[in-house]
Amino acid sequence: MNQNAIASETEVTETLSDLPFYNEIECGDSADLLRQIPDDRVDLVITSPPYFQQREYHGGGIGNEATLDDYIATLLNIFRECVRIIKPTGNIIFNMGDKYDNSSLLLIPYRFAIAATEQCDVTLVNNITWVKTNPTPRQFKRRLVSSTEPFFHFVKSRHYQYYLDEFLKSEKIGKIKRDCPQNTNVGQRYFSLIAQSDLNSRQKEMAYTALENVIQEVKDGKIEGFRMKIRGIHSEPFGGQEGGRKIQLDKNGFTIIRIHGNPLKKDAIVTPVESVKNCPHPAIYPVQIIEEFLHLLTKPGNIVLDPFVGSGSTAVAAIKQQRVYIGFDISQEYCQFARERLQNLTHQLKLW
Repeated sequence: MNQNAIASETEVTETLSDLPFYNEIECGDSADLLRQIPDDRVDLVITSPPYFQQREYHGGGIGNEATLDDYIATLLNIFRECVRIIKPTGNIIFNMGDKYDNSSLLLIPYRFAIAATEQCDVTLVNNITWVKTNPTPRQFKRRLVSSTEPFFHFVKSRHYQYYLDEFLKSEKIGKIKRDCPQNTNVGQRYFSLIAQSDLNSRQKEMAYTALENVIQEVKDGKIEGFRMKIRGIHSEPFGGQEGGRKIQLDKNGFTIIRIHGNPLKKDAIVTPVESVKNCPHPAIYPVQIIEEFLHLLTKPGNIVLDPFVGSGSTAVAAIKQQRVYIGFDISQEYCQFARERLQNLTHQLKLW
């Protein structure tokens, strides 16, 4: 990596002249600072607000409300500002933790997500689960250790940016290598199943021909594999996404499902909890998680804002992925640490 990996101050000045705080960590109340951002200017808001009555964050602020309803109401005020400032093509990612009260899980993240969709004119695209490989070791006698947290993906229009190919690029498999030409048994069991079926002679002839063709596709390396469903032999699909296959079963008596071997990205991110040396913040999320969302929802040069930037992980990810960052936090100590962390990162990138 070289100096080109760092967003150029000259370039962004020309395009962001009306946008305050770009490539800065600003200390203050997020509610006040967000009001200074013009409408429809940010590509991605990604953040993890303080959890409800979980920790004493420096500077007070959100999380210290007396009731859960007050906490969610305060968060929704912030969330409305986030909806206002993102572009019609923009996205919002909110990560939240839960809490037990009198031995009962409160389901705080889900209460917030429901309230957001009901009150803020947004769509909830996904609930992405962060699976922690190294959760805090605790020895509960009457419940299991919590090892997941949700990342909610909200949008305010159907035109949101979504770069699935870029997101999957690092996971894409190369040209499929197969031993199928030597495997003379591929798909052979379906011939006997066709013979046993109650398909009429014409349908059986069509099924045999289609089966021979798809077996050849596997042997030629065009597809990874396939499944065949035969009416009366296999269970039939029900509506929805299976509707087309059901029509084929009704019309032809069979359907073939080709497996192309493309990577399938599920709604889960598996990564360890991260620690940063001498960090004063009690709960930081991994830079790797932020980078995954940056690949999926933004492109280089886009504006990424974190209204609860804490230790600066969002800004670190933005710099590494050539995005413009804006970070707010109410704690002077956290802001100072984040600034120093970014200075060190920038210095390292210039040396590479």
